[in-house]
Amino acid sequence: MELCYQLPVLPLDRPVPKHVLSRRGAISFSSSSSLFGAPDPRQLSQRRGAISYDSSDQTALYIRMLGACVIFKQLFSRDVRVRSQVGFEPERRGSHPYLGVDFRTLHSRAESAGSIPARRVRRLFSFQRHLLSSRLLRGAPHLNPLHILDEDYCGQAKCMLEKVGSWNFDIFLFDRLTNGNSLVFLTFNLLNQYGLIELFQLDMVKLRRFLVLVQEDYHNQNPYHNAVHAADVTQAMHCYLREPKLAQSLTSFDILLGLLAAATHDLDHPGVNQPFLIKTNHYLAALYRNTSVLENHHWRSAVGLLRETELFSNLPAEDSLSIERQLGSLILATDISRQNEYLSRFRTHLDENDLCLGNASHRHFVLQMALKCADICNPCRPWELSKQWSEKVTEEFFHQGDIEKKHKLEISPLCDSEANTIASVQIGFMTYVVEPLFAEWARFSDTRLSQTMLGHLGLNKASWSAMEPEASGSSEEGESEPGRATEEPSSRVLSQGSQES
Repeated sequence: MELCYQLPVLPLDRPVPKHVLSRRGAISFSSSSSLFGAPDPRQLSQRRGAISYDSSDQTALYIRMLGACVIFKQLFSRDVRVRSQVGFEPERRGSHPYLGVDFRTLHSRAESAGSIPARRVRRLFSFQRHLLSSRLLRGAPHLNPLHILDEDYCGQAKCMLEKVGSWNFDIFLFDRLTNGNSLVFLTFNLLNQYGLIELFQLDMVKLRRFLVLVQEDYHNQNPYHNAVHAADVTQAMHCYLREPKLAQSLTSFDILLGLLAAATHDLDHPGVNQPFLIKTNHYLAALYRNTSVLENHHWRSAVGLLRETELFSNLPAEDSLSIERQLGSLILATDISRQNEYLSRFRTHLDENDLCLGNASHRHFVLQMALKCADICNPCRPWELSKQWSEKVTEEFFHQGDIEKKHKLEISPLCDSEANTIASVQIGFMTYVVEPLFAEWARFSDTRLSQTMLGHLGLNKASWSAMEPEASGSSEEGESEPGRATEEPSSRVLSQGSQES
């Protein structure tokens, strides 16, 4: 431990200084910026690991891991570009040759030698700003004890947070204004806005650490399933929680669950869908027996971070376990392969008018449906936002299809860039998945927001149809035979097995 204590400590997003690289030595990495500088020996257990190197041998890095395998994953993901340059072989799991490709590099883009990406620069500025904002966490006085946005964020970002309940909220702009930290700041702001931090007596340092780890566990190389998507879903969930029926009946416990589930619902998403994991014999498919593979992984990853940060250590053990179980129930509901199951149950409740929001199980079911709506609400956003999301998710689809072609696997539905376009993919998804769900949600909550969402959905579908004449023509033919038109494309879209979720 004494040897480890002598290692210089840097946060994971901090570049290694040149004077350190010029000599032989080692660097210890930590997920907490509070360990930067001279670490307290009592904090050594929070170290994530160390990398030692020899300046005379440019082809070798020696990685020493401290702690459990989940810590290995976090360090491993941040060192992936360096390892690829010096010739490290990615970890192989399963028997299929594709698994020699690391999921963490699946959607990464090549960078020119010697250049520093703009996002890297923003992260450096973000770290400097974190040092300022962390004064609060070290006990420095502040006018607002729950205010974590430092002076650099108090302008446009703060103005946007004042309108966080608007359906036109531009999450892409907010992410830029917060230097890629939209999920952390938005979720913290909402928990504070609902009074949940004070009500559940959440430790500020633990909460921030939890949110930072959640954001870091999303793969930002993914075009779609990344931390910005999680922030977008969390903001949409907030809009639904403010709807009159829910606002009047949901408890603070329900709201806490809803926000946490939205923030973690796609945690550690690999950027490929469930059928892909199954046919490549991925270890997650075997672990969860080919059933809701991704959703189970998202849930378990969230539980792991809750326990690692001890966010709810102040609550009775039974309450913490209840939060974990109900969090899993919400996240598992986002499995799009079970869309018809949940939709049929929701439709039955509405037909029989027997939803009683005074009943805890009924409130939980409504939360499940709200999260499902938030997860796939992109087609219901204004065109400028919806179009960006459509392009991102289709890029992720097509990249998976390219990988399947390369390794001579059966190409998943909607993933063949030669047989599909962005417009055709979106028209099918809107018609057979989004419209039925939001039509029922509008029956349940017939408000201005519901009508706004349906209005945007219709306009966006018309815009895509104008770009895809053949698709619009085929949909008109399908209307003459509704039975056949509903069954085949719907099963084709749902076979994506949570690619959209």
